[in-house]
Amino acid sequence: MKIAIVIDKPRVDYLPSEEGEQEDSQSLKTMRHIKEALSDEYEVIHLEMDFDIISRLQNENIDLVFNLCNGINGEASLSQLPSMLEFSNIPYTGSGPLGHGLAFNKIIAGNIFNASNIETPAFIYINNIDELDDIKFKYPVLVKPKDEGSSRGIHDDSLIFDREFLIKKLEELLGLYNPPIMIMEYIEGREFTVGVTENNGVLEVLPILEIDLSGLPKGINKIYSFEAKVKYDDLVKYYCPARLEEKTRLKIEDTAKSAFKSLGLRDYARVDIRLQNGVPFVIEINSLPGLDKGHSDICKMVSAMDMEYDDLIKGIVIQAINRMG
Repeated sequence: MKIAIVIDKPRVDYLPSEEGEQEDSQSLKTMRHIKEALSDEYEVIHLEMDFDIISRLQNENIDLVFNLCNGINGEASLSQLPSMLEFSNIPYTGSGPLGHGLAFNKIIAGNIFNASNIETPAFIYINNIDELDDIKFKYPVLVKPKDEGSSRGIHDDSLIFDREFLIKKLEELLGLYNPPIMIMEYIEGREFTVGVTENNGVLEVLPILEIDLSGLPKGINKIYSFEAKVKYDDLVKYYCPARLEEKTRLKIEDTAKSAFKSLGLRDYARVDIRLQNGVPFVIEINSLPGLDKGHSDICKMVSAMDMEYDDLIKGIVIQAINRMG
């Protein structure tokens, strides 16, 4: 069986910042880790997503694509490769175009969570600064792009405490990311991320990872921002399994599975949750979470199970084989 790991072209050309550089570096590392994990059982190559990707996959006689493509630009970039693969009848790992599209657009996902009675922060969205004129906010609020993942576009100054800085931050984001930009209610509470996997149609929850931000320096907002992940990573504490009473753990697990099902996701995903007064609020869901060995959150969860990284990756492949025949 021949597998192609497909990754994005470098994103730094479109996002010329430390964020773009970090994303490109992590993409290459993850590809290498996955290639190592699979190479003892499968013939594995890697390719970059481009206009000719389908013909290249066909020329290589690929049996399965391991999808690592977030896409470079466009409002449905996460759905681009899965759509092309489905059109060409090439099997692949992970969610389909619809699930990725719903999860990638946090506005649509938030509306679905609300319609499904899944607790999520209140939010609005704007296309330009003039739309703020008739809106009053209860501060603080969190400002973020509607269609980015892994804390891209979420920095320490994304937690806003007054109108002046709100306008400044919105102008910055509107110049970098696809409008509209989200303005979200800030949920004060403990932060968790939950890995959900699918095995023959049955959802399973990995050990819940608690992200303890209390050790961040004084004056730094307690949010899981780009700075928290990169600059202050050594000050962030991770507890896996999370320090939870059984009743609360089950409530978080049920909420994560409900969020997964509400968006029609497949194979694996990661759900970010904040717990306020015993209520789990779904902040967002990542339908293509990172798989960087020893670094990504799902890999921390798998390690807590005494499960090997290689088994996680092979499990994703086997699930895709079983699902797509």
